[in-house]
Amino acid sequence: QVQLVESGGGLVQPGGSLRLSCAASGFSLTGRDIAWFRQVPGKKREEVACISSSESKTYSLDSVKGRFTISGDNEKNTVYLQMNSLRPEDTAVYYCVTKNRCGGTLIYGSWGQGTQVTVSS
Repeated sequence: QVQLVESGGGLVQPGGSLRLSCAASGFSLTGRDIAWFRQVPGKKREEVACISSSESKTYSLDSVKGRFTISGDNEKNTVYLQMNSLRPEDTAVYYCVTKNRCGGTLIYGSWGQGTQVTVSS
């Protein structure tokens, strides 16, 4: 089955860290652009970061620049989102998807279950 599966979320205190994983099954992430999105109930899903097939990285939200890092491991067929200095406003369900290209709007496939990140004391 072709899918992306997110994991690594959880409850963390403000200032803490989490590393999210986006594991692909049924296909290779090599040569693909992968993005992380997040969504809070009642709000529009927003793109957080994207890593291109050439490993160029873009961060769409000013609020995460300097705190979040996107990376990929082709051997493990996984993309990661390292999140440091977490804030309560980072609380959301995080999703990963493949895109036609970073900076583009076309998303391939369907949204997965996501992984819940809750930042609270």
